[in-house]
Amino acid sequence: MIIPAKSLVVENMKRLKNGETAFVESTEVIRLLERDIARENLNVFIDKTPAGCWIIPQKDSTKVME
Repeated sequence: MIIPAKSLVVENMKRLKNGETAFVESTEVIRLLERDIARENLNVFIDKTPAGCWIIPQKDSTKVME
């Protein structure tokens, strides 16, 4: 079953806005999420690993995007 990238982006943005951590494996989805995170000005920590990318919402007012 193939899930469209945009669906994954929408789902993960909902998680991030609710303060939940998101994990993404696809480079395309990571790129789209980073774009949407910047547009929404969300404060997150992005940890890219060989297996995928963890996006962790931050509570402080300092924006951290790596």
